[in-house]
Amino acid sequence: MGVNEKCRLDNRGGLTIGDNVSISAEVCILSADHDLQSPCFEGRINSVLIEDYVFIGTRAMILPGVILGKGCAVAAGAIVTKSVVPFTIVAGVPAKPIGHRVENLEYNCYYPRSFF
Repeated sequence: MGVNEKCRLDNRGGLTIGDNVSISAEVCILSADHDLQSPCFEGRINSVLIEDYVFIGTRAMILPGVILGKGCAVAAGAIVTKSVVPFTIVAGVPAKPIGHRVENLEYNCYYPRSFF
């Protein structure tokens, strides 16, 4: 798994990340929010699941309760409000399908970081 700089990974509601996942810089993954219809602005938690071989582009946002299916890709700047089926490419606000990835993914997603 590769998590780049300045990411926010919110684990309050639960966050599961599979193997060979690439999370680009400044990605925000949320697992909690507030019920806007609640008179007392009640907090809610809802886990996020990211399956194997998922790519998440720079500054994308994943909202609570979303499942990113195996091999899917989220374009830079997308806001994912609903689960994404495996091997689908999504983009936009809100994110919508724009294409499909190949299904025979075999890469090893490992990015060693250099610190000075």
